[in-house]
Amino acid sequence: MHDKIFMSYRSLLRPHPPSMPHTFDAFRHRSFRLLWPANFFGYISRWMQMTLLVWFVLEITESPFYVALVGFFGMAPLLLFGAFGGVLADRLNKLKLLLTTQVINLLASVGMIALLLSGHAEFWHAYVMVFITGLGWAFDMPARRSILPDLIGREGLTNAMALESVGMHSSRMLGPTVAGALIAVVDVTGGFVAVCACMVIAIGFLAAVNMPPGREAAITSANIFKNLAEGFAYVRGDRVILATIIITVFMNLLLFPYMQMVPVISTQTLGVGPGLMGLLMGADGLGAIMGSITIASIGNMKYHGRVYLYGSLAGLVMCFVFALTQNYNVALVVLILLGLGTAGFGTMQATIVVLSAKPEMRGRALGVISLAIGAGPIGALIIGAIADVASPATAIMILTSIGFVAVGLVGIAMPQLRGQIVRTEPERAETTRPALQSAD
Repeated sequence: MHDKIFMSYRSLLRPHPPSMPHTFDAFRHRSFRLLWPANFFGYISRWMQMTLLVWFVLEITESPFYVALVGFFGMAPLLLFGAFGGVLADRLNKLKLLLTTQVINLLASVGMIALLLSGHAEFWHAYVMVFITGLGWAFDMPARRSILPDLIGREGLTNAMALESVGMHSSRMLGPTVAGALIAVVDVTGGFVAVCACMVIAIGFLAAVNMPPGREAAITSANIFKNLAEGFAYVRGDRVILATIIITVFMNLLLFPYMQMVPVISTQTLGVGPGLMGLLMGADGLGAIMGSITIASIGNMKYHGRVYLYGSLAGLVMCFVFALTQNYNVALVVLILLGLGTAGFGTMQATIVVLSAKPEMRGRALGVISLAIGAGPIGALIIGAIADVASPATAIMILTSIGFVAVGLVGIAMPQLRGQIVRTEPERAETTRPALQSAD
C-alpha cells in the first residue's frame, strides 16, 4: 500500500512534457517551410492582380457587368481545364508543374506591363490576361494541394492545410489592400511591377523545395482521357467527396461572385476611393486568417465535414448581411465575420478530399474540385447581369439566399459529410526519412 502511494507521489513529481499547441506543427518539415512562402507570394500576386484588373476595367467602363467579366474570364479555365489539371497532377512531377504555372503567370503580368507602358492597353486586354493566368491556376491548384501529403505525410495534413489556408487568406487580405494603395500612390502599372516581384520570390522558394523520391507520379497510363474518366467515377462513388464537390459548386456559383461587386459597392454605395476599397476587399481575408489559425490549433479534428458545412452556411449568412449594409465600418466588420465562416469551407475543402481519396486518386479528385470551382464564372455572369438590372446589393441577396438553402439541403441529404473520416491508409511522412531533417 505504501509502495503504491509512494509511486503515485513520484509520478506527480516527475516532470511531464508541456501540452504544446499544434498550431505550427507542419513547419517542422523543411519542405513545408519552403512551400509555405512560395504559396503565400503566389497567392498574393494573384489577389493583387485581380484587384488591379478589376479597378482598371471599372475606371474605363464604369459597368458592374464588365467588372464581373474579370471574374468570369479568370475562373473559366478552371471549368474548362480543372479536371485535366488533376490528371496532370497525378501523372507528372507536381513540383515541376507548379514551377511551370508560376512562370506562365509571370510572363502574363510582364505582357500587361508592356501594354500599359505603351499606352495601348484596352479593357479587354484585362480579360485576356486573367484568362491566361487562370489557365495556369487550373493546373496549379490540384498539384499545390496534392503535394502536401507527399511532403509531410497524412497525419499532419489537417494542420498543414490550415496553415496553407492562413497563407492564402493572408494574401487575400494583403493583396487587395496593397494593390489599392499602389493604385492610389503610383498607378496600375506600378501595381503590376509589384505583382511580378512577388511571382519571382514564389518561384525562388519553389525551386528550393525537394520532392521526396518515389513520389513523382501516381499513374503512368498513357490514356489521359481514361485517367480522367477514372477520376470522375471515383468521385461519384464516394459520398463524402461528392458532397464536398457539390457544396463547392454552390459556394462558387452563389457566394464568391460577391467579390466582383465589392469595388462597385465601395464606390457607388459606400462612397470610398481605391485605398479603402482595397481594404474592404481584403477584410474577409482577416477573418479567414483567424478561423484558419483556430483550425490549425486543433490537434486531432474528428469531424472535418461539419466544419466545412457550417462554415459555408455562416459565410452565406454574413454575405447577405453585407448586402444590406450602408456604412463602411459596419461593412468592414461584416466581411471579417464572413471570412471567419468561410475559413471552415476553404480549409476543409481540400483536406476532406485528400484524407478521403486514395493516394493515386488525389490529384484527379482535386481536379474535380477545380472543375467545381469553375462554377465561379457562371456566378460572375449571373451576379453581373442581376446587378445591371437591379443593383449589386440585390444580386448578392438573391444568390446568397438560394445558396443557403442549397448548401443546407446537401448537408441534410448527404449525412456522410457530417460523419468522421476513416483513415485506413497510413503513409510515410517526410520526417521518417533520416536524410530529410525536420528542422534546420
